Amino acid sequence: MNKQQQILIEHDQQHVAALLDSLQGEQRRRLAEQVSQIDWDTVELWRHPQDLSGSGNIQPIAGLTLPEIQRDRTVYRKAGEQALRQGKVGAVLLAGGQGTRLGSDAPKGAYDMGLTRPLYIFQLLIGNLLEVCNGCGCYVPLFVMTSESNDGYTREFLRRHDYFGYPQDQIRFFVQDMFPVTDLNGKLLVRDGQLVTSPNGNGGWFSSLTRSGVLKDFPDIEWLNAFAVDNVLQRIADPVFVGATILSGVNCGAKFVRKCDPHERVGALCLQNGVSSVIEYYEMTEQMANQTDPDGELTYGFGVILNYLFRLSKLQETAGKRMPVHVVKKKVPVEGEDGTISAPDKENAYKFETLILDMVKLMQTCLPFEVVREREFAPVKNREGTDSVESARKLLRQNGVQL
Repeated sequence: MNKQQQILIEHDQQHVAALLDSLQGEQRRRLAEQVSQIDWDTVELWRHPQDLSGSGNIQPIAGLTLPEIQRDRTVYRKAGEQALRQGKVGAVLLAGGQGTRLGSDAPKGAYDMGLTRPLYIFQLLIGNLLEVCNGCGCYVPLFVMTSESNDGYTREFLRRHDYFGYPQDQIRFFVQDMFPVTDLNGKLLVRDGQLVTSPNGNGGWFSSLTRSGVLKDFPDIEWLNAFAVDNVLQRIADPVFVGATILSGVNCGAKFVRKCDPHERVGALCLQNGVSSVIEYYEMTEQMANQTDPDGELTYGFGVILNYLFRLSKLQETAGKRMPVHVVKKKVPVEGEDGTISAPDKENAYKFETLILDMVKLMQTCLPFEVVREREFAPVKNREGTDSVESARKLLRQNGVQL
């Protein structure tokens, strides 16, 4: 019995130890490599999940509102454009997801939003970034996070479309790290002689970026603007946002929209035990969700849109700190004893995920920065209904985009 098999048995994973013993050649090597990378502290969380219920002293947080931004817009823009021209800002596109909920097996960024012409999500986002670059007279390094399942497709798709006009030498790809998946009894799932794995959540972007080594290609970067693939209207490396965040002296900035409903399914910026944080919509009590200020605005109404600007030195300083891990039940296809793969009709597995909103707390200080919902928030999460292809197309038209 080798060391890896012994470790597996110590963690009650005898079935994987037996599988490792039965394999040969490349299959054995690949499984052994997977096993060597397991974070057992994370896997064991299925027994005692962390309390991530937003407990503690929750208070409102002050932020830059639209009138305040407009008043000092010129100052913020000048500072932001200077940082961009000096190469201090990089953009990180979190594009590891698939378009499954949109009815597509391709990466979500490859989804076609057009009606009379091809108009892909990647194309819209890169076009938004190009507007900033053209205005500043410089290019912003663009880091594209893929997943193991969509990396090849994403690279080839963007290459085939000539990166939608963005210089190839300013683009770097990196693959999101993975966590193993367990059944509801904590047993590692296996399929085709390998561990079943799942992306480690959007909170794993910086550890994955660091491990890839591509950041060293742009040594002047001091700030990273991380943004989601599914908001087709968002402004990336927005010089006004960049300048306001830098001049405020904080470690991160977070774009927000005013929540349209107390129970809108977005996280809300707040102070938690005196530290900048984000509380999820499902963590808020009814009283918190409905609480209003004297002016009638929701007290906890700064809804995040997953567009954050992080100070690189602070990210590096906190890199060794353990991120909260969210344990979620999911439906995961399983392999039967006869080797056939079947899809379950109910949740049968645990996935382990880290979330980018938890990074705000690690930064300790954050500047909430308000944006106009109709101009910068068009999420594409569903095929129809709320936050859908349908609703995003409507908003794109409102902003003068030809579909």
